[in-house]
Amino acid sequence: MASKLSTRTTFKEFRAIEPFYTGGEITTDETGTFLASTVDDEDCLIVDQRSAKPLCRIEGDGEAITSLALTRGAQHVVVCSRSLSMRIFQLAHSDGAVTAELLRTLKPHATPVVASTVDSTGTLLATGGADGIVKIWDIRGGYCSHTFHGHGGVITALEIFDSKSARQDTSAKKRKSGQVNGSSQTNSIFLASSAEDGRIKVHNLGTRQQVAALDSHVSVVRACKFSPDQDLLVSASRDRTIVLWDVKTWTAKRVLTATEEIEAAGFMSGGGYLYAGGEQGRVRLWSTSSGQELQTAPGRGLENESITTILSIPGQYSLLAVRNNQVLELLSYQSLEQRIHDGEAALVSTRTFSGNHDEVIDIACIDASLLAIADNTETVKILSTAADRESNDSPDFGSNVSSLEGHTDVVICMDVDAQGQWFATGSKDNTARIWHREAKQTKFSCFATLAGHTASIGAIGFPKIASKYHIPPFLVTGSEDKTVKKWDLSKLQPKLPTTPHAIAKAVFTRVAHEKDINAIDLSPTEPLFASASQDRTIKIWSTDDGSTTAILKGHKRGVWSVRFSPAGTPALSLSEGGSSGNRGLLVSGSGDNTVKVWSLNTYTCLLTFEGHQNSVLKVLWLPPPSTGDSDDSRQSHQNKPMIASASSDTLIKLWSPYASADADHLLTTLDGHTDRVWSLATPLSVTNRTPESEKARKAAPYSLISGAADAKIAFWTDTTATTAIETTKALTERVEQDQMLQNHILARNYKEGITLSLALNHPGRLLRIFEDVVNLPETEREPGTYMGVQVVDDVIGGLNQEQLYKLLERIRDWNTNARTATVAQKVLNCLLRKYPQGLWTDMARDREVLKLARSSRAKGTAGGNAMKDLFRALEAYTERHYKRIEELIDESYLLEYTLREMDEIGGTTVTQNGTSSTSKDMIMI
Repeated sequence: MASKLSTRTTFKEFRAIEPFYTGGEITTDETGTFLASTVDDEDCLIVDQRSAKPLCRIEGDGEAITSLALTRGAQHVVVCSRSLSMRIFQLAHSDGAVTAELLRTLKPHATPVVASTVDSTGTLLATGGADGIVKIWDIRGGYCSHTFHGHGGVITALEIFDSKSARQDTSAKKRKSGQVNGSSQTNSIFLASSAEDGRIKVHNLGTRQQVAALDSHVSVVRACKFSPDQDLLVSASRDRTIVLWDVKTWTAKRVLTATEEIEAAGFMSGGGYLYAGGEQGRVRLWSTSSGQELQTAPGRGLENESITTILSIPGQYSLLAVRNNQVLELLSYQSLEQRIHDGEAALVSTRTFSGNHDEVIDIACIDASLLAIADNTETVKILSTAADRESNDSPDFGSNVSSLEGHTDVVICMDVDAQGQWFATGSKDNTARIWHREAKQTKFSCFATLAGHTASIGAIGFPKIASKYHIPPFLVTGSEDKTVKKWDLSKLQPKLPTTPHAIAKAVFTRVAHEKDINAIDLSPTEPLFASASQDRTIKIWSTDDGSTTAILKGHKRGVWSVRFSPAGTPALSLSEGGSSGNRGLLVSGSGDNTVKVWSLNTYTCLLTFEGHQNSVLKVLWLPPPSTGDSDDSRQSHQNKPMIASASSDTLIKLWSPYASADADHLLTTLDGHTDRVWSLATPLSVTNRTPESEKARKAAPYSLISGAADAKIAFWTDTTATTAIETTKALTERVEQDQMLQNHILARNYKEGITLSLALNHPGRLLRIFEDVVNLPETEREPGTYMGVQVVDDVIGGLNQEQLYKLLERIRDWNTNARTATVAQKVLNCLLRKYPQGLWTDMARDREVLKLARSSRAKGTAGGNAMKDLFRALEAYTERHYKRIEELIDESYLLEYTLREMDEIGGTTVTQNGTSSTSKDMIMI
């Protein structure tokens, strides 16, 4: 190629941790493969339970979901909402993907459905309404088979079970007392239902009769579950009791005192144990034979950690505990008997996920496999982010591996030391805490508490000193009280104390700004730190004595973020003058929508980047793009880092301060969030690229992490090198195909030329081919063909639906021009005669065609409207051309009439050759 391709910086979303459960209804299938959960009150998500990745989203009907039911084989999901509708979807699983097809929409009750359950066969559905009515539905048929009345309030729990031992009772008096008359059963399928009045009713679905009314609870019954192995029915209530019912006699076999309001209960598969959980936030186990409690680990009793649901997954011998704070914990009870015999914990926590991280305020990379997040709570969560670059698969990706608890109010800032061993947090409780990570583990312990600020701590920073075994010498904090403080940590014993060190006095305190301090960063090369404030200034301070070194002014609104350039960053020299010298650079982001690059040599602004439409909330230095392995590429980007900026406009932009004067500093824009992006982090070393760091860089699956107010954490990978290779390869193939197309056109190979023109998206060359065919002399046209050449007719008649849609778009464009309308009409005529009418209707519903329509100029049309709009455009211009031809025909008649009248006036006869039959001349005035 004559010219060298310019390298385009590209990033793509590698993985994401997104909300998959925001409270409300949640259920699972028998194997625990899929979860059906509520998101944003109205939508239902089908989630891979193993990885917590959303597989399918079922849009809501505008009202909140009140009940969800998933069949045990995950073939159907039933969604009930406050709109009184019940929608039944059929789920199809293929290659790790799930699709949901709406089978029918019903109105099951006159009030919202508040409870539902599915039987073991996946064919029967029980629904309970707020009016106290219970109905049984055939899922496949979509009809109601049973209706039961009698409850005095809202239905709270349902259970369909099959029991060979339970007997039907026809005595109303005995049913009321809970006794049975011993008559033989006529059907073994029963329905147990409970309501807020505390009463449980049992109906035989075969006889449609009530067989028992169980009165033992005095408050809302929250759970009813049956054990086929033990012929027991368990009921758990908010009256702090759990009752085991013998289905042979419908009497209470055992009453367990729970000492807490119970929200969920059930039987564990393969053993005589039951589980329960409630307001204390712990899953408890009891032996059904002895009534003895096995799992007695105390809970903290926090309101936001109370258990709302416990889902049994017998296929995995696990329980999934769902808490009020949307945290899901998977507990294994495999080898339960052996564990109990050995005196070990009966339940083992295997994985913990947060269904919703709420607003992600700050994030920090502890190392390449651990990420700390502050998500609008007083607890810092440590997430596992280890993933394979090639397979993009890790079962523990996004799971909670640790929690840092100690703050009493929301944590709003964090920082990690250079080795990832020490971690600092600042909170709205006016304190900062220092945490120590135990070697090669995920456990953190609080090492010290720093108290002295009189308002929220909004900025915090460690010195950039690598100290694997010793605590960093000091810490700098900034607060809403407008002060910065330096805290001496060097005298603290490195050995972890039993209780955290309490530090109440700072080395120095400086009234730094006139408004809140938003950010602090420390220089990696000099004893300096920078503070950014809402007063629109950035101040450079000495870490030795706290004296002011410089004040940077230029932003028109508050400064949200500031970062020193990493050690080894090359000097920046501008063609119009100005240089950073050898002291490095400083980058800042402000509420005035700009990013500024400052020289630490002259403390002046060198560059201002404009492009964001809202406040820039975070800035970060990133490694240079991975442009390939060539020597020229490595040399041109050696140690020239990029700048990443995150904004309230939901976008992340990457900038190069080293771009030439005639080039754009903006490298690329990342669009992956729907709300303001608060935080950025990178697990990679930004400069000082050694062979070891380059090896780690290539193995790292992502190079940028972003956290936003939409509760999403996105992991971005640098695809610049891959894009460059693919672009070069695609361009080479394109050149070869273009040459091949020109050869086909010159050789009049119509079949190859038409298909290749459509594939390469060359409307001009496609038009040229059709014009050559239409303009063929009559002697060369083949009789009985629509286009004049049989090969062309065959090609047009053998296109697939995607090619047909592309050709229709070309015909639409050609039809708007009178010069090319003839060709358009000829091709359109061939299309309409070659294909049946039903094909166009099928195309309107074809997903691939719709995807193509959205990516083309028809973008913005929804559903089948793309095809409709195409034919409407063809119809409008075709009618216009038809009217124009009619007008031309009318004008031709007028011309003939005028000539005939002229002949009569002149007394001449015009022959066919246009010459007069007389010698008289005709003069027209």
